Amino acid sequence: MSLHSICLTKDMKKNSGKPESLFLTNANICMATDLYQLTMVAGYFECRMNHKSTFELFVRDLPERRSYLIAAGLEQALYYLKNLRFSAKYLKYLKHLPIFKNVSRELFDYLRDFSFKGDLCAVPEGTVIFANEPIVRVTASMIEAQVIETYLLSIINYQTLIASKASRVVHAADGREVIDFGTRRAHGPQAGVLAARACFIGGCVGTSNVLAAFELGIPPIGTVAHSWVMAYDDEYESFQDFNKVFPDNTTLLIDTYDTIKGAKLATKIGKKLKGVRLDSGNITLLSKKVRKILDDADLAHVKITASNDLNEYKISKMLAKGARIDSFGVGTEMVTSKDTPALGGVYKLVEQEIEGRLIPKMKFSKEKTTYPSKKQVYRFLNKRGMFKKDIIGLADEDLDAKGLLQPVMERGKIIYKIPSVQQIQKTAEKNISQLPDKFKTLDCKTKYPVTISRKLRQVRDNTMNNRNAYGHVATCPYKNYGTEKI
Repeated sequence: MSLHSICLTKDMKKNSGKPESLFLTNANICMATDLYQLTMVAGYFECRMNHKSTFELFVRDLPERRSYLIAAGLEQALYYLKNLRFSAKYLKYLKHLPIFKNVSRELFDYLRDFSFKGDLCAVPEGTVIFANEPIVRVTASMIEAQVIETYLLSIINYQTLIASKASRVVHAADGREVIDFGTRRAHGPQAGVLAARACFIGGCVGTSNVLAAFELGIPPIGTVAHSWVMAYDDEYESFQDFNKVFPDNTTLLIDTYDTIKGAKLATKIGKKLKGVRLDSGNITLLSKKVRKILDDADLAHVKITASNDLNEYKISKMLAKGARIDSFGVGTEMVTSKDTPALGGVYKLVEQEIEGRLIPKMKFSKEKTTYPSKKQVYRFLNKRGMFKKDIIGLADEDLDAKGLLQPVMERGKIIYKIPSVQQIQKTAEKNISQLPDKFKTLDCKTKYPVTISRKLRQVRDNTMNNRNAYGHVATCPYKNYGTEKI
């Protein structure tokens, strides 16, 4: 049977002739997964392999040109775990897929009553993290821990990627405001909302996305497009009318025809003019000329915003050349992380509990070897409170350092006070301030020091040595290592 034929069924939904939104809802969120998660769930159920298991989500390697990441997406992950249910409608669909034809009815009875009842530890959103450091640790029955993999990776990977990109853009702006303008270029409306959230975590001051602003309390920011000016026969008339409608928030787009002429026309609005936006041409040069025009008109209070496919490199170069920009509207490059458009987060089994014994689990394949057992990230600070180094060790090691992963769910219940996105932004801001400057340069070649504790290395080595011919460990190799030091 081919992979294609596995998914074919005469009972599949036909086109109703009506448009479908394909947006995620509480009802269909259970289906937002890869098929192989469900085939494994069926396999575990039928083979009675639903042992208590621990998985960890981490990024194996930092993307190119990235020296750090900012953890994001935990709140949406928790929402998913709290609301994950399989309704009769979707169970009927799954039951009729050919691949499940030999699966017992009891599986679908199990899924009908399914809810996540496991434990979750996670790095708080806004925390700076590095390669191989667990961001999320899940301990639950094998079925519960397995079925959530795809969604967790999707939500954590994307928001972490975008928050990290936004942080770089904000750093390049050197104290000037950065606004998320990316919704129209995001990979779909839902991505636009999540990107707005992640960009705010990364340090943006506002967003053009009205839904994100409404739901999250992020300041909504926006004025007009070129079409507003083009709809009038006279450019100045378009400026006047906008000022009449928005007398307290008049920011004008002045580059529709001729930027210099547009700037001179804008000065006629007078003291009520709040700002102008440049969206084309040599923005560095034009910003200097526009600044002079504004200052000569006694409008030193008027702010200049720049947009037009900006990124951290362009912003850095513009400011190095003396651009007179007060804020930056950044869209496509930030919400798609265009230079590095995907984050390679992975979700790996690290431990199982079978008949009261903890069995470390690790992957042995070349270039993808993992470390077994539940882990914690221990962060050490220097005397000035700056990040000094991280050690990835066993979860129960006694190290004189802060452990980054915190309990957030126990037995399926949230035990963690979920912070607002504004609080998360402050966490990220503090973390970035504690990261030494050499790790924040745009083309950083220096790796932040992250090492593996001696105890964890011993567990890995013993796991490898104790692996029998069938590829599993017969005994728990770390039960006697409780008091060893690094």
